[in-house]
Amino acid sequence: MIEPVCEMLIDNTLLVGYILILILVCVILFSISAIWPSVIGAPWVPVSKSTARKMLELAQVTHEDTLLDMGSGDGRIIIMAAKEFGATALGIEADPLRVLWSRSVIRLRRLKDNVSVIWGNFFAQTLPDVTVVTVYQGQAINKRLKKKLSSDLKRGTRVVSYSFPFDGWTPVETQKNPHLYLYII
Repeated sequence: MIEPVCEMLIDNTLLVGYILILILVCVILFSISAIWPSVIGAPWVPVSKSTARKMLELAQVTHEDTLLDMGSGDGRIIIMAAKEFGATALGIEADPLRVLWSRSVIRLRRLKDNVSVIWGNFFAQTLPDVTVVTVYQGQAINKRLKKKLSSDLKRGTRVVSYSFPFDGWTPVETQKNPHLYLYII
């Protein structure tokens, strides 16, 4: 009689231990996800779906385009570019949890043939041959990013920036609500 009770207590103790370990791992992962963007200087502030759509419309994205989102976050722009506009899309994201999240959503929506995400710092990446680039970064990052875009992108590439213009570049089109800037390299 005592043995089954002891086994049940041991099983319950192990279960509680596993649950506590799982909770601890989740807390650590969420903490890293909250701190990591600040460490690299790029906190995640998602664009609304309507703003993402307006960015893609301003760039006149079609099925013939290959789009790159610089700091793709949860993947909403690249997913929308593929699903609604028929483009091939790629995101570069520094936050590992957001990369995992966006890759999961891409798989669930069966878009992995047209959409992918690279985990890394876009300043350290060789930019692929693309026709459209979307950017939602701060003014300081845009200042640094301008050099990279100028040197890595081919002529005719369309660049759409949300909220923050690229100093020294003249946009070919702007919108006020939301603040969007379209550039052609």
